[in-house]
Amino acid sequence: MKHLTSVEEQIDAAAHGVLDRLPAHGLSGALVEFLVFVLKQAWACLFGGVMLALIIATKFSWPEHAMLARYDFLFLAALSIQIAMLMLRLETSAEAKVILVFHIVGTVMEVFKTSAGSWIYPEANLIRLAGVPLFSGFMYAAVGSYLARIARIFDFRFSSYPPFRATVLLCLAIYANFFTHHFIIDLRYGLFAATAALYFKTVVHYRVFRFRHKMPLLVGFLLVALFIWFAENIGTWSHAWIYPNQNAGWAAVPIGKLGAWYLLMIISFVLVTLIHRPQPLAGGADSQSL
Repeated sequence: MKHLTSVEEQIDAAAHGVLDRLPAHGLSGALVEFLVFVLKQAWACLFGGVMLALIIATKFSWPEHAMLARYDFLFLAALSIQIAMLMLRLETSAEAKVILVFHIVGTVMEVFKTSAGSWIYPEANLIRLAGVPLFSGFMYAAVGSYLARIARIFDFRFSSYPPFRATVLLCLAIYANFFTHHFIIDLRYGLFAATAALYFKTVVHYRVFRFRHKMPLLVGFLLVALFIWFAENIGTWSHAWIYPNQNAGWAAVPIGKLGAWYLLMIISFVLVTLIHRPQPLAGGADSQSL
């Protein structure tokens, strides 16, 4: 699997020209490793970070009677960013395809959830489907973009990875429950248990700079879900969308929503494995726990 695009290879070569001269051991070496980790995470968040920045900026600066609605601007901006990332070779064509799938999957869920009153989009706009602004699908695409890029940039390897077919079946069950729990019993606790059973032994091994580190995959899911929960609080605070309890004024998104994002992470991760199939860790690779 090719880990870097041609542009990323140039950035990587320039970075190594500086980083290779820095200390490799002790506290200084650990700080260098941490710095590279932060920079790679920021690079993986490129699309989502730019979208979140635009959501915040337009909250404060969008004219009340502008000819172009704020939501429509966000849709056109997201589309332009995606095209630019492809043209500038910051994203692979395979990643763009899976991001398109994320957009479709997310938009279908948005149409259903808004019709059920789970959340609303309070501002008017033109580019929408069944009352849902189409920029909303890019919020799901941002998660897909992050996961696809991070798997490539950090060169993910796995030990004790479950059967691929089982992960796909779990993904389908989770997605179905997002719809069916409105009509029948909510199976999320059973899905939590199934997720834990399936991925309990799975460890993700990732290269930061000089070393490979490792983490239980379930912990990784939780950390990313927590990050998305923070981003969702920013999104609702900026009135990009709101929950029923936020009609009278902004309030923090209930921590219980973290469970929904955790399950969504499973869907997102399995979709990403369609283009970045999980690879086993090569024997004897240098590794440190993290």
